[in-house]
Amino acid sequence: MRTYFDCIPCFVRQTLDAVRFVTDDEAIQAEVLRKVLRAASEMDMRMAPPAMGQQIHRLIRRLTGQDDPYRDVKDRFNRFAMGLYPEMKARVEAAADPLAAAVRVAIAGNVIDFGVRSDLTEAAVRETIDRAMGEPICGSVDDLRDAAAEARDILFLADNAGEIVFDRVLIETLPTEKVTVVVKGRPVINDATIDDARAAGLIGRVTVIDNGSDAPGTLLDTCSDAMRKRFDDADLVIAKGQGNYETLSDSEREILFLLMAKCPVIARDLGCEQGALILRRLAQTRKDTA
Repeated sequence: MRTYFDCIPCFVRQTLDAVRFVTDDEAIQAEVLRKVLRAASEMDMRMAPPAMGQQIHRLIRRLTGQDDPYRDVKDRFNRFAMGLYPEMKARVEAAADPLAAAVRVAIAGNVIDFGVRSDLTEAAVRETIDRAMGEPICGSVDDLRDAAAEARDILFLADNAGEIVFDRVLIETLPTEKVTVVVKGRPVINDATIDDARAAGLIGRVTVIDNGSDAPGTLLDTCSDAMRKRFDDADLVIAKGQGNYETLSDSEREILFLLMAKCPVIARDLGCEQGALILRRLAQTRKDTA
């Protein structure tokens, strides 16, 4: 997905939210904001929005000297989500269609996104879970059911810390021996890394690898060679979250996207209402209809 003009104010808002989250030093805040505004004025609008997000958060880490500025909030939401895990697991196991229920749980977890909402509360996450369990899904769960049954190798691109516990609920409804979970290679915003996969209890249950990148999405040209090979070779790629949709929705290979359309630009690109629960199989559909 390319960058739209409406993304520019969001870059500024995200910059201010992020740098204020990390430091009270107004001199650093001003320097980051000026550099981001300069970069935004020069960016190639054909690039996906997370390319700018990568620049923003590299700047913040460099100027503040903090390698993982969101570590505390990631740890807090990992603990919170693990506290919810038994309840979510029980709801899925009791459902008439456990896979559909697990998809709703996983998509609900996509609300834990500090790039979109830096003031997110645990109460808001609980409300989102309850809403998601009764909301329609924009897409067919059978697309996932059929693809997972046929696949020999499933690559699951994780999104955020905390959210990765919700993903675990879904992953455990899939044939786990086929699943490889991919996390970020280095910290960016509250995206999940190996430490978060460990906190979510995924290490040892499924194969977990990192992508070698610090982009808030999956910018393949910034990923490791090993990750790109796994991406190309996988029978099924499941991509969680808005950042993965923004960076991979124009991919030449087929991908199954799971996300909450939190952003009006993404909702418009998907042709859905803002806040909708999305299960969308691309890009084969796009090629077939081109």
